[in-house]
Amino acid sequence: MAKKSMIARDVKRAELCDKYAAKRAELKKRVNDGDMEAAFELNKLPKNASPVRKRNRCQLDGRPRGYMREFGISRVKFRQLAGAGLIPGIKKSSW
Repeated sequence: MAKKSMIARDVKRAELCDKYAAKRAELKKRVNDGDMEAAFELNKLPKNASPVRKRNRCQLDGRPRGYMREFGISRVKFRQLAGAGLIPGIKKSSW
């Protein structure tokens, strides 16, 4: 289980990213067109508003490593749930 503070920090980053997404996209478009004033405005946005700073975390326990995008959980939780038969369409292979 990840620290609650790390999970909360990541949630805060996701909210900031969503809040500033439209403004950020508009400013980036203006910067690409050559507007230097837009570059300064873009630098004034909060650092955590950048989507690059978000971290993929397991939805069940917040584990940052071994994240499986298709399921939104870590490999550890995936193995536990798959072994218990709780993930539809997934079963333990044997040969």
